[in-house]
Amino acid sequence: MRLQDEPDLPPQINIVPMIDVIFAILTFFIMSTLFLTRSEGLPVNLPKATTSQRSQVPAKITITVDEKGQISLNRQPTTIDALTQQVRNLVGYNPEALVIINADEKVQHGQVVAIMDRVRQVQGAKLAIATQKP
Repeated sequence: MRLQDEPDLPPQINIVPMIDVIFAILTFFIMSTLFLTRSEGLPVNLPKATTSQRSQVPAKITITVDEKGQISLNRQPTTIDALTQQVRNLVGYNPEALVIINADEKVQHGQVVAIMDRVRQVQGAKLAIATQKP
């Protein structure tokens, strides 16, 4: 039996589950867009680095060093001696040019440093080393 003095509780809509679903969908879309990247270099096994980042710069020049030590510039085979002039020709007057070095983790450190030295000789070229998260 109900007393007349007891107030009726107003109907309520609980929106917490709806917010949880929206955040789950948002998380799904954010995570799925992280995997929508394309590779500019030849396929190599990149070393792991926890601070690795992906940068989006309009003009990218990719230098790839495979596990055998063979060098490619934008998927075209080249030598370390011709690298400086070829990069200089590709960079031109573009201040936004980014040179990315994709070196297999089995490549000797000295060869990667030699390539970095050649790229640093080019005025205006920004240097980056490609890694992948562990």
